[in-house]
Amino acid sequence: MKVGLCVYGTTFMMGIHPKSGRPRITASQLMEQAVQAGLEGVEMPPALLEGEDLRSVTEYAARHGLYISIASGGYDPEKLEAAMETAARVGARTIRTVVGGADFGGDRRRMAGRWQSFMQDVLKGLAAGTKAAEKLGVHLALENHQDVASEELLWLCEQIGSPHFGVVLDTGNPLATAEEPIDFARRILPHLKHVHLKDYWIYLTEEGYRLVRCPIGQGVIDFPALLGMFAESCPDMTMSIEVGALEARHTRVLAADFWPEYPARTSSQLAETLRFVYAHAKAPAEWRTPYEKNEPESSIVAYETNQLLSSIAYMQGLVRQQRAADNLKGAV
Repeated sequence: MKVGLCVYGTTFMMGIHPKSGRPRITASQLMEQAVQAGLEGVEMPPALLEGEDLRSVTEYAARHGLYISIASGGYDPEKLEAAMETAARVGARTIRTVVGGADFGGDRRRMAGRWQSFMQDVLKGLAAGTKAAEKLGVHLALENHQDVASEELLWLCEQIGSPHFGVVLDTGNPLATAEEPIDFARRILPHLKHVHLKDYWIYLTEEGYRLVRCPIGQGVIDFPALLGMFAESCPDMTMSIEVGALEARHTRVLAADFWPEYPARTSSQLAETLRFVYAHAKAPAEWRTPYEKNEPESSIVAYETNQLLSSIAYMQGLVRQQRAADNLKGAV
Protein backbone atom coordinates (compact mmCIF):
# COMPACT_ATOMS: atom_id res chain seq x y z
CA MET A 1 0.00 0.00 0.00
CA LYS A 2 1.15 3.51 -0.80
CA VAL A 3 -0.08 6.72 0.85
CA GLY A 4 -0.02 9.89 -1.22
CA LEU A 5 -1.26 13.47 -1.27
CA CYS A 6 -4.42 14.79 -2.97
CA VAL A 7 -4.79 18.52 -3.69
CA TYR A 8 -8.44 18.69 -2.67
CA GLY A 9 -7.97 18.50 1.11
CA THR A 10 -5.98 21.74 1.26
CA THR A 11 -7.52 23.88 -1.45
CA PHE A 12 -6.63 27.26 0.10
CA MET A 13 -3.04 26.28 0.83
CA MET A 14 -2.58 24.95 -2.70
CA GLY A 15 -4.34 27.82 -4.48
CA ILE A 16 -7.10 25.56 -5.82
CA HIS A 17 -10.07 27.17 -4.04
CA PRO A 18 -11.60 30.03 -6.09
CA LYS A 19 -11.38 32.34 -3.04
CA SER A 20 -7.73 31.54 -2.32
CA GLY A 21 -5.30 34.37 -3.04
CA ARG A 22 -2.33 32.04 -3.31
CA PRO A 23 -0.85 30.93 -6.64
CA ARG A 24 -2.05 27.54 -7.81
CA ILE A 25 0.36 24.75 -7.01
CA THR A 26 2.03 23.02 -9.96
CA ALA A 27 2.41 19.29 -10.51
CA SER A 28 6.15 19.54 -9.81
CA GLN A 29 5.57 21.44 -6.57
CA LEU A 30 2.95 18.92 -5.46
CA MET A 31 5.35 16.03 -6.03
CA GLU A 32 8.12 17.85 -4.17
CA GLN A 33 5.76 18.47 -1.26
CA ALA A 34 4.83 14.77 -1.19
CA VAL A 35 8.48 13.69 -1.18
CA GLN A 36 9.37 16.15 1.59
CA ALA A 37 6.50 14.75 3.68
CA GLY A 38 7.67 11.17 3.14
CA LEU A 39 4.62 10.29 1.05
CA GLU A 40 4.51 7.89 -1.88
CA GLY A 41 2.24 9.45 -4.47
CA VAL A 42 0.15 12.38 -5.68
CA GLU A 43 -3.35 12.91 -7.01
CA MET A 44 -4.13 15.94 -9.13
CA PRO A 45 -6.49 17.28 -11.81
CA PRO A 46 -5.16 17.41 -15.40
CA ALA A 47 -5.04 21.23 -15.17
CA LEU A 48 -2.03 21.02 -12.84
CA LEU A 49 -0.05 19.38 -15.63
CA GLU A 50 -0.67 22.23 -18.08
CA GLY A 51 2.61 23.89 -19.00
CA GLU A 52 4.65 21.10 -17.39
CA ASP A 53 7.26 18.98 -19.13
CA LEU A 54 5.43 15.66 -18.88
CA ARG A 55 8.59 13.65 -19.40
CA SER A 56 10.21 15.41 -16.44
CA VAL A 57 7.11 14.78 -14.33
CA THR A 58 7.20 11.10 -15.22
CA GLU A 59 10.92 10.78 -14.52
CA TYR A 60 10.64 12.58 -11.17
CA ALA A 61 7.81 10.29 -10.08
CA ALA A 62 9.75 7.20 -11.12
CA ARG A 63 12.92 8.39 -9.41
CA HIS A 64 11.13 8.94 -6.11
CA GLY A 65 8.79 5.94 -6.31
CA LEU A 66 5.66 8.09 -6.52
CA TYR A 67 2.37 6.90 -7.95
CA ILE A 68 0.36 9.48 -9.91
CA SER A 69 -3.44 9.45 -9.96
CA ILE A 70 -5.44 11.83 -12.16
CA ALA A 71 -8.62 13.42 -10.77
CA SER A 72 -11.02 14.10 -13.62
CA GLY A 73 -14.78 14.56 -13.48
CA GLY A 74 -18.06 13.86 -15.24
CA TYR A 75 -19.12 11.06 -17.55
CA ASP A 76 -18.52 12.61 -20.97
CA PRO A 77 -16.41 9.93 -22.68
CA GLU A 78 -14.48 12.46 -24.79
CA LYS A 79 -13.42 14.47 -21.73
CA LEU A 80 -12.55 11.29 -19.87
CA GLU A 81 -10.50 9.99 -22.78
CA ALA A 82 -8.51 13.24 -22.89
CA ALA A 83 -7.77 12.88 -19.16
CA MET A 84 -6.80 9.25 -19.66
CA GLU A 85 -4.42 10.14 -22.48
CA THR A 86 -2.71 12.63 -20.17
CA ALA A 87 -2.63 10.02 -17.42
CA ALA A 88 -1.02 7.46 -19.69
CA ARG A 89 1.68 9.97 -20.67
CA VAL A 90 2.76 10.47 -17.05
CA GLY A 91 2.47 6.83 -16.04
CA ALA A 92 -0.74 7.20 -14.01
CA ARG A 93 -2.74 4.00 -13.81
CA THR A 94 -5.97 5.39 -12.32
CA ILE A 95 -8.26 8.19 -13.49
CA ARG A 96 -10.85 9.06 -10.89
CA THR A 97 -14.12 10.64 -11.90
CA VAL A 98 -17.30 11.85 -10.19
CA VAL A 99 -20.77 12.10 -11.70
CA GLY A 100 -22.67 14.43 -9.36
CA GLY A 101 -26.41 14.72 -9.76
CA ALA A 102 -26.97 14.89 -6.01
CA ASP A 103 -26.15 17.80 -3.77
CA PHE A 104 -23.53 17.25 -1.07
CA GLY A 105 -24.80 15.29 1.90
CA GLY A 106 -26.37 12.73 -0.46
CA ASP A 107 -29.33 15.04 -1.19
CA ARG A 108 -31.13 13.91 -4.37
CA ARG A 109 -34.28 15.93 -3.88
CA ARG A 110 -33.64 18.28 -6.79
CA MET A 111 -33.43 15.15 -8.99
CA ALA A 112 -36.87 13.88 -7.98
CA GLY A 113 -38.30 11.79 -10.82
CA ARG A 114 -35.09 12.07 -12.87
CA TRP A 115 -32.51 10.02 -10.97
CA GLN A 116 -33.02 6.74 -12.81
CA SER A 117 -32.72 8.32 -16.26
CA PHE A 118 -29.65 10.19 -15.00
CA MET A 119 -28.03 6.93 -13.95
CA GLN A 120 -28.73 5.44 -17.39
CA ASP A 121 -26.87 8.38 -18.94
CA VAL A 122 -24.03 7.84 -16.47
CA LEU A 123 -23.84 4.17 -17.42
CA LYS A 124 -23.71 4.99 -21.12
CA GLY A 125 -20.95 7.59 -20.68
CA LEU A 126 -18.81 5.52 -18.33
CA ALA A 127 -19.14 2.41 -20.49
CA ALA A 128 -17.83 4.38 -23.48
CA GLY A 129 -15.08 5.87 -21.32
CA THR A 130 -14.05 2.40 -20.21
CA LYS A 131 -13.45 1.41 -23.84
CA ALA A 132 -10.84 4.16 -24.01
CA ALA A 133 -9.35 3.01 -20.70
CA GLU A 134 -8.98 -0.52 -22.09
CA LYS A 135 -7.26 0.84 -25.19
CA LEU A 136 -4.82 2.95 -23.14
CA GLY A 137 -4.19 0.33 -20.47
CA VAL A 138 -5.41 2.47 -17.55
CA HIS A 139 -8.26 2.25 -15.02
CA LEU A 140 -11.32 4.49 -14.95
CA ALA A 141 -12.74 4.62 -11.42
CA LEU A 142 -15.90 6.30 -10.09
CA GLU A 143 -15.76 7.89 -6.65
CA ASN A 144 -18.57 7.75 -4.12
CA HIS A 145 -18.68 11.54 -4.08
CA GLN A 146 -21.66 11.91 -1.72
CA ASP A 147 -23.87 11.09 -4.69
CA VAL A 148 -23.95 7.43 -5.81
CA ALA A 149 -24.62 4.71 -3.24
CA SER A 150 -22.91 1.33 -2.98
CA GLU A 151 -25.83 -0.42 -4.69
CA GLU A 152 -25.41 1.85 -7.72
CA LEU A 153 -21.63 1.50 -7.82
CA LEU A 154 -22.01 -2.28 -7.86
CA TRP A 155 -24.66 -2.04 -10.57
CA LEU A 156 -22.37 0.09 -12.74
CA CYS A 157 -19.46 -2.31 -12.25
CA GLU A 158 -21.62 -5.29 -13.15
CA GLN A 159 -23.15 -3.60 -16.19
CA ILE A 160 -19.80 -2.37 -17.57
CA GLY A 161 -18.08 -5.64 -16.71
CA SER A 162 -14.49 -4.60 -17.37
CA PRO A 163 -11.37 -4.93 -15.20
CA HIS A 164 -10.51 -1.43 -16.41
CA PHE A 165 -13.51 0.08 -14.59
CA GLY A 166 -14.02 0.23 -10.86
CA VAL A 167 -14.45 2.35 -7.75
CA VAL A 168 -12.55 5.02 -5.85
CA LEU A 169 -13.54 4.61 -2.21
CA ASP A 170 -13.79 7.85 -0.27
CA THR A 171 -13.67 6.47 3.26
CA GLY A 172 -15.83 9.18 4.83
CA ASN A 173 -18.46 9.63 2.12
CA PRO A 174 -20.55 6.47 2.75
CA LEU A 175 -22.13 8.36 5.64
CA ALA A 176 -23.56 10.90 3.16
CA THR A 177 -25.55 8.15 1.44
CA ALA A 178 -26.61 6.77 4.83
CA GLU A 179 -24.30 3.75 4.81
CA GLU A 180 -22.00 2.36 7.50
CA PRO A 181 -18.43 2.99 6.26
CA ILE A 182 -16.85 -0.44 6.83
CA ASP A 183 -19.85 -2.28 5.37
CA PHE A 184 -19.72 0.04 2.33
CA ALA A 185 -16.01 -0.66 1.85
CA ARG A 186 -16.51 -4.39 2.16
CA ARG A 187 -19.24 -4.36 -0.48
CA ILE A 188 -17.26 -2.51 -3.15
CA LEU A 189 -13.88 -4.10 -2.30
CA PRO A 190 -13.80 -6.47 -5.33
CA HIS A 191 -13.97 -3.42 -7.64
CA LEU A 192 -11.63 -1.11 -5.73
CA LYS A 193 -9.01 0.81 -7.76
CA HIS A 194 -7.96 3.69 -5.47
CA VAL A 195 -8.79 5.18 -2.05
CA HIS A 196 -9.38 8.67 -0.70
CA LEU A 197 -8.50 8.79 2.99
CA LYS A 198 -11.01 11.04 4.74
CA ASP A 199 -12.44 11.26 8.25
CA TYR A 200 -15.36 13.15 9.77
CA TRP A 201 -16.74 14.36 13.05
CA ILE A 202 -20.51 13.85 13.33
CA TYR A 203 -22.95 16.35 14.87
CA LEU A 204 -26.62 15.46 15.21
CA THR A 205 -29.30 17.74 13.77
CA GLU A 206 -33.09 17.70 13.78
CA GLU A 207 -33.11 16.32 10.23
CA GLY A 208 -30.19 13.90 10.51
CA TYR A 209 -26.51 14.64 11.01
CA ARG A 210 -23.78 17.00 9.92
CA LEU A 211 -20.38 15.75 8.68
CA VAL A 212 -17.52 18.08 9.63
CA ARG A 213 -13.93 17.69 8.43
CA CYS A 214 -11.26 16.63 10.87
CA PRO A 215 -7.73 15.19 10.82
CA ILE A 216 -7.60 11.58 9.70
CA GLY A 217 -7.63 9.29 12.71
CA GLN A 218 -9.49 11.74 14.95
CA GLY A 219 -13.00 11.13 13.63
CA VAL A 220 -15.33 8.17 13.21
CA ILE A 221 -13.69 6.04 10.51
CA ASP A 222 -12.01 2.78 11.58
CA PHE A 223 -8.80 3.07 9.57
CA PRO A 224 -7.04 0.07 11.16
CA ALA A 225 -9.95 -2.13 10.02
CA LEU A 226 -9.80 -0.65 6.51
CA LEU A 227 -6.04 -1.13 6.17
CA GLY A 228 -6.37 -4.70 7.38
CA MET A 229 -9.00 -5.27 4.71
CA PHE A 230 -6.82 -3.73 1.99
CA ALA A 231 -3.72 -5.66 3.11
CA GLU A 232 -5.65 -8.89 2.76
CA SER A 233 -7.38 -8.24 -0.55
CA CYS A 234 -5.40 -5.53 -2.42
CA PRO A 235 -1.96 -5.01 -0.84
CA ASP A 236 -0.76 -2.79 -3.71
CA MET A 237 -3.60 -0.28 -3.25
CA THR A 238 -2.83 3.43 -3.66
CA MET A 239 -4.42 5.81 -1.14
CA SER A 240 -4.54 9.62 -1.22
CA ILE A 241 -4.95 11.78 1.87
CA GLU A 242 -7.87 14.12 1.24
CA VAL A 243 -9.02 15.98 4.35
CA GLY A 244 -12.69 16.91 3.94
CA ALA A 245 -14.13 20.06 2.42
CA LEU A 246 -14.12 23.40 4.22
CA GLU A 247 -17.94 23.35 4.30
CA ALA A 248 -19.79 20.83 6.48
CA ARG A 249 -22.07 18.34 4.75
CA HIS A 250 -25.62 17.96 6.08
CA THR A 251 -27.18 14.53 5.53
CA ARG A 252 -30.92 14.86 6.12
CA VAL A 253 -31.88 11.21 6.52
CA LEU A 254 -34.81 12.09 8.80
CA ALA A 255 -36.42 14.44 6.28
CA ALA A 256 -39.60 12.95 4.83
CA ASP A 257 -38.56 13.58 1.21
CA PHE A 258 -34.90 12.46 1.46
CA TRP A 259 -35.37 8.84 0.37
CA PRO A 260 -37.60 8.47 -2.76
CA GLU A 261 -34.70 8.45 -5.27
CA TYR A 262 -32.56 6.04 -3.25
CA PRO A 263 -32.28 2.28 -3.78
CA ALA A 264 -34.61 0.27 -1.58
CA ARG A 265 -33.11 -0.16 1.88
CA THR A 266 -34.19 -2.49 4.66
CA SER A 267 -34.98 -1.22 8.13
CA SER A 268 -31.98 -3.17 9.44
CA GLN A 269 -29.65 -1.36 7.02
CA LEU A 270 -30.88 2.04 8.16
CA ALA A 271 -30.73 0.96 11.79
CA GLU A 272 -27.08 -0.08 11.35
CA THR A 273 -26.18 3.34 9.99
CA LEU A 274 -28.09 5.22 12.68
CA ARG A 275 -26.50 3.10 15.42
CA PHE A 276 -23.11 4.06 14.02
CA VAL A 277 -24.04 7.74 13.82
CA TYR A 278 -25.46 7.95 17.34
CA ALA A 279 -22.56 5.96 18.81
CA HIS A 280 -20.00 8.36 17.32
CA ALA A 281 -21.81 11.71 17.43
CA LYS A 282 -20.05 14.51 19.28
CA ALA A 283 -21.68 16.68 21.90
CA PRO A 284 -23.18 19.93 20.58
CA ALA A 285 -20.41 22.46 20.02
CA GLU A 286 -19.10 25.04 17.56
CA TRP A 287 -18.53 22.96 14.42
CA ARG A 288 -17.84 25.61 11.79
CA THR A 289 -14.46 25.70 10.07
CA PRO A 290 -12.47 28.96 9.82
CA TYR A 291 -13.74 29.26 6.25
CA GLU A 292 -17.36 29.02 7.41
CA LYS A 293 -16.65 31.65 10.07
CA ASN A 294 -15.18 34.02 7.44
CA GLU A 295 -11.79 34.11 9.09
CA PRO A 296 -8.75 35.49 7.23
CA GLU A 297 -7.02 33.39 4.60
CA SER A 298 -3.99 32.97 6.86
CA SER A 299 -6.19 31.27 9.48
CA ILE A 300 -7.74 28.97 6.89
CA VAL A 301 -4.32 27.97 5.53
CA ALA A 302 -2.99 27.32 9.04
CA TYR A 303 -6.07 25.20 9.80
CA GLU A 304 -5.61 23.18 6.61
CA THR A 305 -1.89 22.76 7.21
CA ASN A 306 -2.27 21.53 10.79
CA GLN A 307 -4.94 19.02 9.83
CA LEU A 308 -2.88 17.76 6.90
CA LEU A 309 0.27 17.29 8.98
CA SER A 310 -1.68 15.45 11.67
CA SER A 311 -3.30 13.23 8.99
CA ILE A 312 0.05 12.40 7.39
CA ALA A 313 1.61 11.46 10.72
CA TYR A 314 -1.34 9.24 11.63
CA MET A 315 -1.44 7.40 8.30
CA GLN A 316 2.32 6.90 8.15
CA GLY A 317 2.27 5.37 11.62
CA LEU A 318 -0.68 3.15 10.78
CA VAL A 319 0.90 1.91 7.55
CA ARG A 320 4.13 1.09 9.40
CA GLN A 321 2.12 -0.96 11.89
CA GLN A 322 0.29 -2.77 9.10
CA ARG A 323 3.51 -3.56 7.25
CA ALA A 324 5.09 -4.87 10.43
CA ALA A 325 2.06 -7.08 11.04
CA ASP A 326 2.20 -8.34 7.46
CA ASN A 327 5.92 -9.13 7.78
CA LEU A 328 5.32 -10.98 11.03
CA LYS A 329 2.51 -12.98 9.45
CA GLY A 330 4.74 -13.84 6.50
CA ALA A 331 7.52 -15.02 8.80
CA VAL A 332 5.30 -17.45 10.69
